[in-house]
This record gives sequence, structure tokens and C-alpha cells, in this order.
Amino acid sequence: MSRNPRENFILGGFICIAFGAFFTLTEVYTLASTVGVLGVALFIFGMSLRSNLAMSEEAVRSWRPGEGQLPDAGRVMYRVDVTIDEPIESTIVCGPCGKVTVRSGTKPTAFTCHHCNIVLWNHEEE
Repeated sequence: MSRNPRENFILGGFICIAFGAFFTLTEVYTLASTVGVLGVALFIFGMSLRSNLAMSEEAVRSWRPGEGQLPDAGRVMYRVDVTIDEPIESTIVCGPCGKVTVRSGTKPTAFTCHHCNIVLWNHEEE
């Protein structure tokens, strides 16, 4: 039924607690206590489940941004993603042509797209 049951139970618990508080303000105490207690139970049950949102280490290492043109904003657009863990790699998405270039190391101080020969930047941003 659901791919993320932990997150759904926690969210459902918060919603029930909020509705229980609302019913308390409107002085419908029997409904407020029922919904509020159910919300607390859903929240505790959700916190006891394990989350399955994690990615494998291999999937994280092999991730690359999708190719595609970036919207025109009156200047050349680009996107740079740099990995935190070793090996340090930079992936650069060129806005005009949408191609992805992978380089080893951190963000270079200047870069020209090898596919469309457009200068994306000349110096490090401040």
C-alpha cells in the first residue's frame, strides 16, 4: 500500500494531534480525546518503525544529475555539484546545451563547456 510507512504514520499522528487540539478548542472533548490519543499512538508506532528511504552506498557514489537545458535567466545558467566524500568529483550541467561534464576535484576557477564552447564562468564566485 505504501512505500514509506514510517513517514506516513508520523504524519498521520501529527494530523490527528492537530485535529484533537482543534476539537478541544471547540469544546468537543470526547472527539478531541479520541483523536488526540489516536494521534499519539500513531506517532509512537511510526517512530518505532524503520525507515526505508536510505540509498545504498553504491547508488550514492554513482549518482549524476540529469541532462537537460536550464531555463534562460538573461545570462548563461549552469549547475555545479561537488561530492563531499572521496573521490572528490565535480559535475557541471551546461544550461544552454544541457550536457553534463564530470571532472575530478573541486569546482574549477574557470570552465568552458566542451560540447557547445560557451564560457560558463571565468573566475571563482565571491
